[in-house]
Amino acid sequence: MNVMGLLELFAAIGRYLPSTPKPKRKVSLSRRLVYTGIAVGIFVALASTPLYGIEKAGLGLGPFSPFLAIVFAMQQGTLAQLGIGPIVDAGIILQILVGAKFLDLDLTDPEDRRLFTLAEKGLAMVIAIIMALGYVITNRIFWPITTPPLWVRVVVLLQLIWGFILILFMDEAIQKGWGIGSGISLFILTGVARRVFTDIFSPFTVPVGDVQEPVGFIPYVIQRSLKGEPLLEDMLIRFREPLRMTMPNLIGFVTTITLIGVLAYLQAAKIYVPITSSRYHGIRSRVPLQLLYVSNIPVLLSSILFSNIAVFSSILAANPSFSGIASTLNHYFRTPPNLFTLMYDPGKFVVYTITFFAFSILFGFAWVEIGGLSPEVQAEQLVKSGLEIPGMRRNPKILTQYLARYIYPLALLSTLIVVVIALIGDIFFTYGSGVGLLLGVGIVYNYYRILAYEQTLEMYPTLKRFLGE
Repeated sequence: MNVMGLLELFAAIGRYLPSTPKPKRKVSLSRRLVYTGIAVGIFVALASTPLYGIEKAGLGLGPFSPFLAIVFAMQQGTLAQLGIGPIVDAGIILQILVGAKFLDLDLTDPEDRRLFTLAEKGLAMVIAIIMALGYVITNRIFWPITTPPLWVRVVVLLQLIWGFILILFMDEAIQKGWGIGSGISLFILTGVARRVFTDIFSPFTVPVGDVQEPVGFIPYVIQRSLKGEPLLEDMLIRFREPLRMTMPNLIGFVTTITLIGVLAYLQAAKIYVPITSSRYHGIRSRVPLQLLYVSNIPVLLSSILFSNIAVFSSILAANPSFSGIASTLNHYFRTPPNLFTLMYDPGKFVVYTITFFAFSILFGFAWVEIGGLSPEVQAEQLVKSGLEIPGMRRNPKILTQYLARYIYPLALLSTLIVVVIALIGDIFFTYGSGVGLLLGVGIVYNYYRILAYEQTLEMYPTLKRFLGE
C-alpha cells in the first residue's frame, strides 16, 4: 500500500469517529465564548477524574509529568492521560508528508483539505490506541506492585480511549467554529494556567522531611512568616531537601514575571519590508514581518519530540532488554535542565541544551518551508496582491531572492530567541516551566488578536461584507 493508500485508510477511520457538524452560519462571539468555557470545564473534569483500576498514577513517568502535562495537556492517571499528544503527533506527521511532497495534496482545495482533516483524525485515533495499549500492557506504569487480571486492563484501556475521543471531539468542534481558536491551543493554555496557578497559590501540602509544606509559593511564605522562621534563603531556593529544590521559589517568581513582560514585547515586535502598490498609483507602504517569525513552533515541536521520548522510554523501561537504552534517554531528556543540573550534572545540561538547540533550528527552518512562510510563498502573495518592492521588477524569482535575505535570518533569529527564553525559564525555575510559559504567552496573544478581530466585526457589521464573511 502506498502513502496515498494509507491516507485513504486513515480518512476512512476518521469518518467513523464521532463528529460535530459545521455551523450553518457564523456563531456569535458570546456563544462561542460560552462553548469555549464549557470545553475548558470538560477538559478540567477529564484531567481531574482518576482512572478506575490503577494502583498509582504515572509511576513510570516520575518527575517528567509536569512537563508532559504542559506540552501534551495530559494529566497522569486520569481520563486525560493521553491528552492532545496523538492529535499533535498525527498533525505533524501528515504536515511533514505534505510539505515533503510524499502526499499529493493541495490544502487550499476544499476536497483535499477535507481528506487531510479526516486522515489526521483517523491517524490520531490509531496513535491513541497504540499509546493506550502501551500503558495497559506495561505493568510498571499503572501496576507497579501487582499484575491485574485481563478485565481490569481492558477497562483501563477503554477509559483511556474514551477520554481521548472526548478531547478529539472538542478540538474538532472548536476548530469548526463552535469555539474560539483551536482545541489544542486551548488545552495547552489550560494546562499552563493550572500549573502556574498551583505554583503560586496552591494551599495543598506535601511531606518534606518531617514537616508538611504548602506547594504554592505564597502559602509557603505565609506559613514561614507566621512561624517566625527566616525567609530570604528559603524564598530564593528551598535548599534543605531534594524535593524542595524543585518547588516554587522567589527566583522562579521573579523570572516568571520578567519573562512574561519580555515575551509580551517580542510578540508585538515587527520587522518591516518596504513595498509599493501598482493598483493604487504607486502608494508606498511596508509589510510587517513578526520578529518571532516562526512563533513558538520550533520549541513546541522539539518539546513534543522530547516528550514522546519520555513516554516511550518509560514504557520501554519495563522491558529488561531495553532498560539500558531507556535509562540513558531518561537521564538526558526526561526533564529540562535547571540551575542544579548545571551545577551538579553539567554533562546532561550540555547534551540537552545542544540537542534542543539543534532540533529547534531544524524545525524552525522546516516550518518556514511547510508552514507557508517561505520566500517563494510570500513573493507569490505579493504579486497576487498587486504589491512590489520599490526599484525591483514584479518577477517572483527576483522577489523570492530579495525576501530570502529577510526571512531566513529572521527565522534563525526568532528560533534562537524562543529557545534561549525557554531554557532560561527552565534554568531559573519558572512557574509552569520555560516551555510552558513560552507557549502560554504566545497562545494568550493569539487569543487577544482573535477576540479583537471578532469584536471589531461585531461592532462594525459592514466590515463582514467587505471581508467576505
